[in-house]
Amino acid sequence: MTLESDLVVRNATVPDRREPTTVVVSDGRIESITTESDDAGADGVPDVNGDELTTIDADGGLVAGGFVDPHVHLDKAYVAPDLPPNESGTLAEAIASIHERKADYTREDVRDRAIRAIEAHVRNGCTRIRTHVDVDTIGGLTPLEGVVAAREACADVADVEIVAFPQEGIEQDEGTADLLERALASGADLIGGMPDNERTDADRRAHVDVCLDLAGCYDVGVDMHVDETDDPAARSLEYLAAEVIDRGFDRSVTAGHTCALAAYDDPHAARVIDLVAEAGLSVITNPPTNLVLQGRHDAHPKRRGITRVDELVEAGVTVAAGQDCLLDGFYPYGRASMLETALLTAHAAQLTTAAERRLAWAFVTENAASILGVEHGIEPGNPATFNVFSSDVGSRHEALRRGGPPRWVVHEGVVVAETEVESTVGLGC
Repeated sequence: MTLESDLVVRNATVPDRREPTTVVVSDGRIESITTESDDAGADGVPDVNGDELTTIDADGGLVAGGFVDPHVHLDKAYVAPDLPPNESGTLAEAIASIHERKADYTREDVRDRAIRAIEAHVRNGCTRIRTHVDVDTIGGLTPLEGVVAAREACADVADVEIVAFPQEGIEQDEGTADLLERALASGADLIGGMPDNERTDADRRAHVDVCLDLAGCYDVGVDMHVDETDDPAARSLEYLAAEVIDRGFDRSVTAGHTCALAAYDDPHAARVIDLVAEAGLSVITNPPTNLVLQGRHDAHPKRRGITRVDELVEAGVTVAAGQDCLLDGFYPYGRASMLETALLTAHAAQLTTAAERRLAWAFVTENAASILGVEHGIEPGNPATFNVFSSDVGSRHEALRRGGPPRWVVHEGVVVAETEVESTVGLGC
C-alpha cells in the first residue's frame, strides 16, 4: 500500500505497542500506525509518497500525544522582575503586588511576554494551552488584547484558549461584569471567576451566579479559580457544584485549585467531592504554585497546599494539572514544562506505582485534553499533535523521570520545534 503523506515517523516506541512502529501523517492528522508485523509492505512499513515529505527516524524513542497546559496565566508571565518582592509569600500579597504594574500594562508588553511563554511551552512539547487573563477595572482589556495578539502571532505553532478572569472580584470591583461581557466579544473563549476574592459569603455566591449567567447567555464554558485558600470555611466549590446541578447547566465547568478541600474534615470533603462528581465538574490542580503559596503559616505538620487529587480521581472526577504561573508575583519559578508539572504533582500527591505514574502523565495529556475538548493520542484519525523523544527515552515513565524536552515537537502534522540531543560521550561518569 502506498500513502500520500506529509510526515512519517519511523522506528518509534508508541505506548501499549511492543514493536517498532511507523506513524504516517497526512493533512495534519494521523493517517496510519503500523508495526513490523502488520501487513504494510515488503519491509514491514508502509510505502509513502509526498511532495514535501518529512521523515523522522525516532531510533526507538517514545512517540506520545502532545502535552496540554489547561491552566496558565500568560498575561502575567515573566513580570516578576518588575514587581516588589512578595515577602510574605502569600496569595493575598501576590495579588496586591501586581496592581501597579497591571495598571501600566501595554498591549505590546503583554503580547511580548505571552509570546515568550507560548514559545517556551512549545519547546517543551506543549502546543495546546488554556490561559486565564485578568479582566478588571485596573488593567481593563489591555491584558486580553495583548494575549489575543500573542495567540494570533503563534497560531501556526500552538492553539491558545482564553479565559476571561476577574481576579479582583466582581461584586467588589464594580464594572468588571460589563468588562467580562466585552471580553467575550473581544477574543475570550470562556468565563472565569475567583469568588474567594470577595468580601462576604453572599458576594461569593453572587460572583458564581454572575459567571454562570454570563456563560449561559454567551453559550461558553466556565473555568473558575475556586477556593484557592487554606480556609476550611470556604464553600464556593460546593455552591458552584450545586448551582450547576440546580440549573441543569449543560456546558463544561472546570474548578481550578480547590485547595480548601485539603483543609476540610474528611466527612465534609467527601460530601463536596460527591457533589462535584454529580455536577460533572472537572478539576485542575496546580501544584507548582500552590505548594509554595498554601499552608505557609501552618504549624508543623504543614498541609501540602493542593487539592485531594486521589479522592477526586476515585470519585470519577476528571483531574488535570496546570503550570499556573511563570516567574510572576505568585511563583518565582516555572519553566513552562508540563513534564515538570506532572512530576511535581506526582510528588505532592504521592503517585509512585505504575498505575499512579500513568495517572500523573494523563494529568498533562489526555485528561487535560478532555477538559479542553480536544482530540488527543496516537490513534488513526486524531490530530497529528505529538512529541518524539530521543532514543534513550523509550517510555512515559522515563520521560517523566528525566524531564527533558522532546527531540521533535509536532503540531497538526508540522514539526514546530526541534531540540539537539546533548552527547554524554567523554563525561567520565
